[in-house]
Amino acid sequence: MDSNREGSPLVSEKIAPVAPPLPGAATSSYHGSRVRGYCCVSTATKDLWERLFDEGYRADVSVNTDNGGIIYAHANILGMASPVMKGMLKKSKRHGRRRSISIRGVPHDAVRVFIRFLYSSCYEKEEMEEFVLHLLVLSHVFVVPQLKQECTQQLEQGLLTIENVIDVFQLALLCDAPRLNFVCHRMILRNFKAVSATGGWQAMKQSHPVLEREILESVTVEDHMQKERIRKSNERKIYLQLYEAMEAIVHICRDGCQTIGPHDKDFKANQVPCKYTACKGLELLVRHFAGCKLRVPGGCVHCKRMWQLLELHSRLCANSGVCRVPLCRNFKERIMRQSKKDEIKWRILAKNILTAKIIPGEPFFSWAVASST
Repeated sequence: MDSNREGSPLVSEKIAPVAPPLPGAATSSYHGSRVRGYCCVSTATKDLWERLFDEGYRADVSVNTDNGGIIYAHANILGMASPVMKGMLKKSKRHGRRRSISIRGVPHDAVRVFIRFLYSSCYEKEEMEEFVLHLLVLSHVFVVPQLKQECTQQLEQGLLTIENVIDVFQLALLCDAPRLNFVCHRMILRNFKAVSATGGWQAMKQSHPVLEREILESVTVEDHMQKERIRKSNERKIYLQLYEAMEAIVHICRDGCQTIGPHDKDFKANQVPCKYTACKGLELLVRHFAGCKLRVPGGCVHCKRMWQLLELHSRLCANSGVCRVPLCRNFKERIMRQSKKDEIKWRILAKNILTAKIIPGEPFFSWAVASST
């Protein structure tokens, strides 16, 4: 058939599909759709934006500041950098070929630093140190999140001081800066005595008594929490010391330690120092216990302590049948005759000791048995 002849217009050749864009390559589209690619803004480009701001080439906006100051700028740049300024420019009146807007209540130089940042995202270190609080307010009022983040970071990294922390704290609340609010609150709690002596604190007492009351409540809560942390830390140290004492008792009775321990142990002259730190104190206690004539519970303070350690060991020992710690089995049998109240106290103590150590597997003294072989 003629219609199927090679080269006929009715027979189409296979068309290869269009290759997708390379990964990471920037692609452009219309009507504001953005696909981010690589950004490599050079110093020359930033200098160009700086010159545009400094020279005011073809500027079409005049920004009026306090004391009759005027800063010339470009409507397109201000409108794209700040949605608030875009609204202000739409409502502004035109004087000749320029529109006019006003930024009052902050120093002229602070406004100039702010407008410059909208152009090039640049600022001088000295200007940031001087106007950081004004720039924080301007960044919030005109919705410039990049500048707000920069102000927060600069304050956190050194510009926040004991003298200005109250002022910054109030601004952070007003400017919806939660991280800065947290940083200020933490500094106030940690340095409350010094902060409460500043002029900022005295001014806040007069103007915002409710905020002062909230801070004082936070200080009270923080002080209570700090005391609680110290108490728990001290308790844990005691539990760890008891755990080490339990290990040392088993070590002394099973392996022998220096001159204390099973009668069948022969120690060499060059014996390696004991690795159990609690052994030194226990050696003295064991020596006293062995020779004391008032060994009955309550008859001697030192012996009473030894009795308590032996009973605590029995609570933690898993196999008293082969354990070589003295009276381990006797205390196990005595447990059955104890009151419920005493039993609960000993059980809580044993649990706290094991929890303080937090080691995998069974505790040392649960397998601390000594075979006679």
